[in-house]
Amino acid sequence: MSSRSKDDLVFKALSAPLRREILDLLKDDPKTTGAVCAAFPAFDRCTVMQHLGVLTDADLVIVQREGRERWNHLNPLPIKAIHDRWIGDYAALAVEKLARLKHDLEMPGDEPAPDAGQDKGGHGR
Repeated sequence: MSSRSKDDLVFKALSAPLRREILDLLKDDPKTTGAVCAAFPAFDRCTVMQHLGVLTDADLVIVQREGRERWNHLNPLPIKAIHDRWIGDYAALAVEKLARLKHDLEMPGDEPAPDAGQDKGGHGR
C-alpha cells in the first residue's frame, strides 16, 4: 500500500468523533472490545465494532486475541507519521514567522527581519 493510501486511511479514521474518542480511551492502556463498547453506552456494540474496524484498517488500533478476549491497543505510529509529514513542517514555518514578528516588534526603527512580509515566492503579503 502506498504512503498516500495509508495517510488517507488514517485521515478517514480520524475524521469521526467517536473514533477519536475510542483512541483517547486506548491512550493510557489497552482495553477489551467489551470494555470499549461499555464506554460508549449511547452506541450499540455493532456500531462501536464497525468503528474499531476502521481504526484497525488504518493501523491505529492493533488487536491481540487472548483466549476469547480481544484486546485493542493504540498504535500511535501512524499519527506520528501524519504529524511529521503534515503538521511538523507547517508548525515550523509558523514559529519562524512568529519569531520574525517578535524581532520586528522588539526592535523599533531597525530594518525588518530578512524575508519579513514576503511569502516563499518572494511576493509581499
